[in-house]
Amino acid sequence: MSLFRTKSVERALDTGPHSLKRALSATDLTLLGIGAVIGTGIFVLTGIAAATKAGPAITLSFIVAGLASIFTALAYAELASTVPISGSAYTYSYVTLGEFIAWIIGWDLILEYGVASAVVAIGWSGYFNHVLEAIGLTLPAFLTKAPHEGGWINLPAFLAILFMSTVLAIGVKQSSRFNNVVVFIKLAVIALFILVAFRHADTSLWHPYVPFGWTGVMSGAALIFFAYIGFDAVSTAAEEARNPQRDLPIGIIASLLICTLIYILVSGLLTALVPYPQLNVSYPVAFALARMGEHLVASTIAVGAIAGLTSVLLVLLYGQSRIFFAMSRDGLLPPAFSAVHPRFMTPTRVILATGFLVSLVAGFLPIHEVAELVNIGTLSAFILVSISVLVLRRTHPDLPRPFKTPLMPWTPLLAIAFCAYLIASLSAFTLMSFVVWTAIGLLVYFGYARRHSHLAAGVSGSPAR
Repeated sequence: MSLFRTKSVERALDTGPHSLKRALSATDLTLLGIGAVIGTGIFVLTGIAAATKAGPAITLSFIVAGLASIFTALAYAELASTVPISGSAYTYSYVTLGEFIAWIIGWDLILEYGVASAVVAIGWSGYFNHVLEAIGLTLPAFLTKAPHEGGWINLPAFLAILFMSTVLAIGVKQSSRFNNVVVFIKLAVIALFILVAFRHADTSLWHPYVPFGWTGVMSGAALIFFAYIGFDAVSTAAEEARNPQRDLPIGIIASLLICTLIYILVSGLLTALVPYPQLNVSYPVAFALARMGEHLVASTIAVGAIAGLTSVLLVLLYGQSRIFFAMSRDGLLPPAFSAVHPRFMTPTRVILATGFLVSLVAGFLPIHEVAELVNIGTLSAFILVSISVLVLRRTHPDLPRPFKTPLMPWTPLLAIAFCAYLIASLSAFTLMSFVVWTAIGLLVYFGYARRHSHLAAGVSGSPAR
């Protein structure tokens, strides 16, 4: 039976009145991915992972995480070009593995994007406060710290999310233009860092290269995997791409390859500037340059970091809103989440509602203690996407595929193996917290989603991803 005659996929492709405006080109999608990938990984996590996990071998950690991402990206590209509908891994799981598995991964993606957005906003706040102090302005301490840190609220983080949610609500093309400008600024300051760092690099600091052993390399890869969720966000834009069959694979693969090369180069230079144990700071790139006496460049990098984290925040909030939107169109969440604004042609309600909730998390909760949950949610999604490619190839071998994953079945199998290995490298607390979150999701599914599902009810023309 053709895929397009199955009940689930007919609903996947029939979005009805709940459709989004197609406004994004391949360049927009590539920059969207770069906007999400280049940010926290370079400006925050690189130094922490080098100092506490991998040492100079952080470059190997990025290669391992990059390989897992590249193998998965090839699977994403095939599914995104075949089923070009909003919803990312949730959509692909829905079509190939069924509604129940799709609900689980959708629930995990909500956690992934929500926690990631809050973590990035808190990092953004730290850089923002640093720049304010550099120009002689200082916010009261109680407005820059969450209650558990002795303050009242992390106000910059709170307001940053509200502002970016408003930008998203105005329209995806306007958001894309804003993101493109920010990405160019970010890439410019990274190029500046590379040029200056080459003058000061001392490769003797790379010895010993693997001070924590292979276990440290893998632990570092599990930590910095946070940085690689950008191409997943690209796939959430499937329904807003002008030519999704062609542009989505380009956006996904191009953004991932560009970002992986940048990460390897920057992390190698960073550990050649400063002894790796000293990099356990929240602003490692600016810190390393300041240690070299390049204070003006360090200040410029700090401003660039704000731009970089801003674009990451934009894409993460975008991705989360589209997951809610897709699940609501299937009846698994309340219908208000799939309402499209008649003027802006965006799911304004869900953008503003989720943005407000994430702003509360960033402003009031100790989100850094559960940041690894982002990684386990991402890795779980990647595993299911890889399984989906294998299932779809077996059940519908004649399905038109504008982009085909090469070296089948080894590419998705390698993606599954790499992702499972990285999950095993995460802490026991993270694994247990993930189990708890999934259990809550099951309660919501059997308490609400299953009874309101359009697919189960057989609603004619019901919207899906």
